[in-house]
Amino acid sequence: MTELPRDFSAFANVAGFPPVEAAVPERTTGERRRFRTIWISDIHLGTKGCNAELLIDFLDHTDSETMYLVGDIIDGWRLKKKFYWPAAHNDIVWRILKRAKRGTRIVYIPGNHDEMMRPFSGMHFGGVEIARAAFHDTADGRRLMVLHGDEFDTIMLAHRWLAFVGDALYHVMMQLNGWVAAVRRALGLPYWSISKAAKHKVKNAVEFISKYEEVVARAAGERGVDGVVCGHIHTAEIRSFDHEGRAIEYFNDGDWVEGCNALVEHFDGRMELLHWTEEMARRAAEHAGEPRIAVAA
Repeated sequence: MTELPRDFSAFANVAGFPPVEAAVPERTTGERRRFRTIWISDIHLGTKGCNAELLIDFLDHTDSETMYLVGDIIDGWRLKKKFYWPAAHNDIVWRILKRAKRGTRIVYIPGNHDEMMRPFSGMHFGGVEIARAAFHDTADGRRLMVLHGDEFDTIMLAHRWLAFVGDALYHVMMQLNGWVAAVRRALGLPYWSISKAAKHKVKNAVEFISKYEEVVARAAGERGVDGVVCGHIHTAEIRSFDHEGRAIEYFNDGDWVEGCNALVEHFDGRMELLHWTEEMARRAAEHAGEPRIAVAA
């Protein structure tokens, strides 16, 4: 029998997990946008930074034949320090497990924040496959390597203690992000991430992201695949890199803390990044523009 990882005790306090019913009922009216494949990562359940409301909206408006959970779904690092698990986080787990029950193939690839699940690779829980990495064949014949991506983070590999320090500082930024979001919500303004904006303004962060993308794409090329899907750095992107005269596609599915993004594959194999705050704004604008039917007194 597989020995439970030491960090697994962090999940013992998740009472009633998974719940019989969701606290927020699943949306059952209206059509869902259907895709061949959906990739999401870096949800960080168990932290206040998780944009659970937006992710629930995403899950209630989309469907797919396959869904990849590309790591850092649960934040074991934070749960070990302080337990935080609101009903909305249960609702997300409930919706994912319900998809599996309806026949969606769910593949869970743990990341560094939920690394305590990695020893269970090769096993199935509630219809969810757990894997260290995966290979995905698109509808148009491309072969993609799927993994979280912390394997290519030089800080994680060489200075793990620094990664924990960075994580603590990041969550301070996330608290500030939450306050800003609350004020904007009260003013009727759309969601905006201060941490995401800062990351794209700081030169060192931009250089790190660019180098990371290049390293991951090169690793995919060396493994003979056509592209790679990862998460980890909370920066959604689609880019193409040259590797020994061959184009290697790099896909990052973003996160649900700052950007609220998902990567999707259409049924013809076309890949697209969905920025869910923009999708919600577009939907709200469409509903606002619908003609109202007058009701006679």
